[in-house]
Amino acid sequence: MDSTWGQLLLGLATIVGFFAAVAAGVALLIWAPLVGPPKAPRWVTQQGGAALRRWVWRLAVQAGERLQGVQLPAPVARWAGQVGRHPARLVVLGFAVAVVVGWGLLMLPVATEAGRGAGAVTALFTATSAVCVTGLVIEDTGSYWSGFGEVIILGLIQIGGFGIMTLASLLGLLVAGRLRMRLQLGTQTETKTMGVGDVRQVVLGVLRISLVVEAVVAVVLTWRFAEGYGESWGRAAYLGLFHAVSAFNNAGFGLYADSLMRFVGDPLICLPICAAIIIGGIGFPVLFELRRALRTPRKWSLHTKITLGVTGFLLGGGWLLITWAEWANTATLGRLGFGEKLLAGFTTAVMPRTAGFNSVDLAQMHDVTLLINDVLMFIGGGSGGTAGGIKVTTFALLGFVILAEMRGEPSVHALGRRLPAAVQRQALTIALLSVGLVMASTLAMLALTPFTLNQALFEVTSAFATVGMTTGITAQVGTAGHVILIALMFIGRLGPITAGAALALRERTRRYELPEERTIVG
Repeated sequence: MDSTWGQLLLGLATIVGFFAAVAAGVALLIWAPLVGPPKAPRWVTQQGGAALRRWVWRLAVQAGERLQGVQLPAPVARWAGQVGRHPARLVVLGFAVAVVVGWGLLMLPVATEAGRGAGAVTALFTATSAVCVTGLVIEDTGSYWSGFGEVIILGLIQIGGFGIMTLASLLGLLVAGRLRMRLQLGTQTETKTMGVGDVRQVVLGVLRISLVVEAVVAVVLTWRFAEGYGESWGRAAYLGLFHAVSAFNNAGFGLYADSLMRFVGDPLICLPICAAIIIGGIGFPVLFELRRALRTPRKWSLHTKITLGVTGFLLGGGWLLITWAEWANTATLGRLGFGEKLLAGFTTAVMPRTAGFNSVDLAQMHDVTLLINDVLMFIGGGSGGTAGGIKVTTFALLGFVILAEMRGEPSVHALGRRLPAAVQRQALTIALLSVGLVMASTLAMLALTPFTLNQALFEVTSAFATVGMTTGITAQVGTAGHVILIALMFIGRLGPITAGAALALRERTRRYELPEERTIVG
């Protein structure tokens, strides 16, 4: 499907307008970052086009004043106040609004290639998958959706990866030059910022890193699509941008029905996409620290050391195991040459980092390979980034707890640091809740669909970990199955964030201790 430039521009204008309105409404109505006459930021007073910038600034100030003058109904005002006091609720609300807006846009007739509005379940499923940067789809993205629909999906991916609270903070900084505490707390919860005072730098840093990585990868892919596959430069630029944004945000949406299978032996397509996935999946806190202290590993925080170490271990181990398991499988790696096998094995090992692309047919993999992918998907990527899963730090913390218990040590140590008991309990709680949710959802899928345990577990884990990989059963699980997957995608994207924040905020000191009594363990 060749999207027309008119549809692309219409979709771009629509997604920018809607989400600018949503983020501005969040920033101005709930947190009110404009208090009194704001001071014009530096971009307004700079030379060159100053008249236009002053005009834009005046419009923004007037809009802010009008919004501040709006009196909300008392029940709505009380509800907004209650939500504003809980950062985790703010994040959930922001993502829910984004899903609803995307749902409505994708149901418009102009969003589909056939010119008919998409079904409610299809539109909701696609909007949730895009905002939660998952990549599971009921209909093929490149053939079912029009250029307008594709740009809406791309915008939802970017907003979902960038973060609703982060976007609201960016607009607050742009318009007012400062942030209120509630907005800072919401952004801190979403981005896993260590300190509230770092929010301003984090927001701007997230923006810079996202744009730079996506631009570099898009340029490489554009050149390859044009020079290597005969695409026009306009079409190649669109393909490059779409796949770059999807890869960096670990979304897994592609414009080809076979994902990356036609490029299985092309390192100039697969490796840039893999690089974007790894960078986006490491997490922004780690990227910020590497930018400051790349050449001094001794100064890295425990979080950065654990994230990089476990990520490298999982990538290397996954590459080795998947390549070994599929080496002779003629339906996947067996038909490829030696170098292509290594490339395809590496690409396949990167994708469970919650990316969702695939360069080989997942439905033809051996059961042992599917189980390896299940484990990698469940663990996921780094905290504070675009990846899903329980996160590599949670997985590593559980390993350190087990190691300390096996050694009989009274406290848990990791890389020269002692881990607080509260952090250990949080990691254990998130892991066990995630296991319970995946198991319960798998049982439901087995009861509601005719698919095997391997297929159901793979699909459920992919949805919960916001991966987007599938053995090809997504469109066939029925409405009940789609509802389960929608809930899993939303919970998987926000569950670890909200659970971690809620557990941290609910920590309190007991004023008394009950008598101790031991139970039999094991």
